[in-house]
Amino acid sequence: MRVFLLLFLLFPVVELYVFTQVQAAIGFFPALLLIIAGVLLGSLLLRIAGIATALRARERLARGELPEQEMFEGLLIAVGGGLLLLPGFISDFFGLFCLLPFTRRLLVNKLRQRAAEQALRQRAFADDLQARSGQRPPNVIEGEFEHRDS
Repeated sequence: MRVFLLLFLLFPVVELYVFTQVQAAIGFFPALLLIIAGVLLGSLLLRIAGIATALRARERLARGELPEQEMFEGLLIAVGGGLLLLPGFISDFFGLFCLLPFTRRLLVNKLRQRAAEQALRQRAFADDLQARSGQRPPNVIEGEFEHRDS
């Protein structure tokens, strides 16, 4: 938790430093125009990528499949769009990294792999706890019954 607080406080300082370095190299107004162009490009890419991902998810749902790839992509699109809407060069870089299709698919594959590993660890931990506590799942016998009132 402290790491996130440190990043939250340090991120604007780093963004300002990078902006001052860029504006010293190319001038204030061109640097400001680059930031504004990044915000406009981000909103456009967010809209296009979001609609395309929503349509792909809808198609998979219509076929009766779970759109887990599209859900992860939608998450990265939202994060990338939010980063592009923030003013600054570092946030724009990471936002574009989340919005470009080939890098987004790489990130989605990593996220899916980590989620599968985490689920496997949690399941192994739960199975281990059941074995240590001696609790067994109850035997279930399926059948039918008839309730008769006398």
